[in-house]
Amino acid sequence: MTLKAVLFDLDGTLLDTAPDFVVTLNQLLAQEGRAPLPAERIRATVSEGARALVTLGFELTETDSDFEPLRQRLLAIYRDNLAVHTRLFDGIAPLLQQCTARDLAWGIVTNKPDAYTQPLLQALALAPGVTVCPDHVSQTKPDPEPLLLACTRLNCDTGDAIYIGDHVRDIECGRRAGMPTIAAAYGYLADTGAASQWDADHIAHSATELWPIIEGYL
Repeated sequence: MTLKAVLFDLDGTLLDTAPDFVVTLNQLLAQEGRAPLPAERIRATVSEGARALVTLGFELTETDSDFEPLRQRLLAIYRDNLAVHTRLFDGIAPLLQQCTARDLAWGIVTNKPDAYTQPLLQALALAPGVTVCPDHVSQTKPDPEPLLLACTRLNCDTGDAIYIGDHVRDIECGRRAGMPTIAAAYGYLADTGAASQWDADHIAHSATELWPIIEGYL
């Protein structure tokens, strides 16, 4: 392969968004007269999305009548607080600089809706070469369609890109798209050892480990 692009999942891989989700869920819990949850419990659920956070906080299922109103309120709180504490993981900023220096395109392929992704990227002054959200495809991860679209927009073959993510669906998506994968074991995993079961080509236990792996493909 001739590596031309590095593609990232967003939450738990490129960005540490968990602190803002901790504030968001605990604010909603407080509004409902409930005790706050420990940050680590919320952090381990962030990659599963808003529905999982509502289930975690309120022990409800999607069929419960209160579920959807609570989810909408959670999203409204998050929309107002999505870039307060969120930061790049340590090691990501120099990695992106290396990509630019080595003429590697970089992009984001996420299951986070565009309505939250774009304001977040703007707030952090990030300008990926491509951003693919669920709004842009008919099938989301782990289906390979989002990665195929990203590569099309970057004008590169899937075999010339690498995908990094902190969830098993990311690794499955990358494999099905025909590209090497890196499991971001530093992300939002309830069990940090779980990444070894995902059949990723590589595992990074911190974001600082990513560039040496990527450089091995150059």
